[in-house]
Amino acid sequence: MPTPSRYWREIPQRYRLEAAKCKNCGYVAFPPRLVCPRCQSRAFETIILSDAGKIVTYTIIRVPPQPFSDQAPYAVGIVELDDGVRLTGQIVDCAFEELQIGKRVKIEFRKVSEEGEAGVIYYGYKFVPA
Repeated sequence: MPTPSRYWREIPQRYRLEAAKCKNCGYVAFPPRLVCPRCQSRAFETIILSDAGKIVTYTIIRVPPQPFSDQAPYAVGIVELDDGVRLTGQIVDCAFEELQIGKRVKIEFRKVSEEGEAGVIYYGYKFVPA
């Protein structure tokens, strides 16, 4: 998990789905970047990504890394948002048998993890059936 200071810096992406759109070539970077990987421009504008899309691919995690061992099994997928940006995230509130390529999903913000008993609670996006 990120450090608390890094987590706070990433809040615009995590909570508002803010991305950077290159003013020169139109490339959309999420999370935002300082230099466009297509044209090397440094001129970006902030945009808000769509909160809905479709599953491009997915897998079921049965043997997870230690921080997520209490959540297994769980589904993780790549979702193409309606504006073309692809994100990776956990797919929740859906039986594994119902998962399929092309299934419509939307983004919800939920608790992702907690650091220690009195630690920071990390929130992020997860995908739920639309």
